[in-house]
Amino acid sequence: MTTPHHRIFEPVTEPRTEPMQRLRGRTPLSLDQLRLSVLIPVYNERQTIQLILDQVHSVQVPKEVICVDDASTDGTWDVLTRLQEAGRIDQLLRHPQNRGKGAAIRTALAASTGNVVIVQDADLEYDPADWPAMLDPIVSGVADAVFGSRFLGGPHRVLYFWHSVGNALLTTFSNMLNNMNLTDMETCYKAVRGDLARSLTLTSDRFGFEPEITARLAQCRARIFEVPISYAGRTYAEGKKIGWRDGAAAIGHILRYNLSR
Repeated sequence: MTTPHHRIFEPVTEPRTEPMQRLRGRTPLSLDQLRLSVLIPVYNERQTIQLILDQVHSVQVPKEVICVDDASTDGTWDVLTRLQEAGRIDQLLRHPQNRGKGAAIRTALAASTGNVVIVQDADLEYDPADWPAMLDPIVSGVADAVFGSRFLGGPHRVLYFWHSVGNALLTTFSNMLNNMNLTDMETCYKAVRGDLARSLTLTSDRFGFEPEITARLAQCRARIFEVPISYAGRTYAEGKKIGWRDGAAAIGHILRYNLSR
């Protein structure tokens, strides 16, 4: 039996029936034209960037890989340069000063050309093997954006209790203001139709990117799906960067972006 993780990569052997063609709101993408822009913000990830790029290239989908180094100080830029020379990176950009994850994503998004874009963190917390399940609702035409949820039953590393509580509270607060029922607003894994993503007005420089893009997608009435993903969170000793101050700031971001248009 075909699993959801492989469905979009297998050819359709049966013609669509009339009822399928008339499903309201269905706007499928042709597999022949699918091109995924992988947006990778990078800051001090010298130890993991090559491995994550290996995982990115293991997913057999037409793609362009765009890395933005946000003024790393640990030698990451030298590693990225070698990886680009080896053909592992299609576009390599660099911020002269550290501006934050949201700014790096905006830079990568502006350089993207794909008809679907996805954000991929440079650490090893999110697995590109989950991409097919995320791309399927967009390719089949039922979604404009897909969020990969860490709380819908996918395998995950057992870590910090208060992180999960904080994520749940922030997601609930966001849902209250935009009238959605997401389970994981703060997830890194967000796949969006390219033309829609590039049309959004995004301004957040740091981790406010997550509530901002969620609010903007809700405001333009995008069709949003959620799918379960795996998650291997890092400890702070392993390089995790987001902290309680970012969580507190997220409350202000949620208010700001949901109450402004």
